[in-house]
Amino acid sequence: MTLTNTAALSGELRLKVLSLYHAANAGHIGCSLSCIDLMIATLVQRKREQDTFLLSKGHAAAALYACLHHLGEISDETLATYYKNGTTLPAHPAPNQHKGIPFATGSLGHGLPIGTGIAHAGKLLNDNSRVFVLMSDGETNEGTTWEAAHFAIQYQLDNLIMLIDKNGLQGFGNTGDVLGDTASAATWEAIGFETVEVDGHDVEAIGAAIDALTAVPNGRPKAIIAHTVKGKGVSYMENRLEWHYLPMTPAQYEEAVGDVSSTYLGARSEE
Repeated sequence: MTLTNTAALSGELRLKVLSLYHAANAGHIGCSLSCIDLMIATLVQRKREQDTFLLSKGHAAAALYACLHHLGEISDETLATYYKNGTTLPAHPAPNQHKGIPFATGSLGHGLPIGTGIAHAGKLLNDNSRVFVLMSDGETNEGTTWEAAHFAIQYQLDNLIMLIDKNGLQGFGNTGDVLGDTASAATWEAIGFETVEVDGHDVEAIGAAIDALTAVPNGRPKAIIAHTVKGKGVSYMENRLEWHYLPMTPAQYEEAVGDVSSTYLGARSEE
């Protein structure tokens, strides 16, 4: 996939996310836009049949649904039911409804514990599987995250790849002001994770980091600290705390579509 085609996919998935939120008149838009490129590099481009992908920051469910729709795992008809009564695509991912959603997430701090358990099982079975866990930086405030991290270190789960969407904002403020920088690369490296920092909106850089970290087993779980922008791609949402929760007005939706289209889809190359 070329740089231009990757940008086009990033734009198309952003437009799909915006459409879902607009139709539902729902919030959590900013945190979905900050992690789209991380999902492209993992769920869309690198997840194999035997691998597991967990969206631990379940409030970004619309981004997950958009990616699974792109992969053909969610139909057009099902996607259109997002956030509606009786849907299998609620505001936070629900388990046992779709192949790509094996567990419920949303209450933060659950994804890494589940992921470490799956990774440990993979090691016991020697099945060459990998586990990708996409977390928020605010989620690293949770105690269960650190219990799981130490479990992963103790059992040498080098098949576990944790990606932290470090956009610097959580529900009620700047992450640095709430409990400090618990998503610091230095901290994760110090406790035993093999850690790299990347631009969380550079799909190629994210993919290269994953490939380098997983090339040779070394007994160390992996942490990718991805520096991202909340609301990435929509100028009035970028780095704005309120877009953790706010829905869009019709005028704001049109402006958001225009921003994404001009930034990501304006110079699409032919396949």
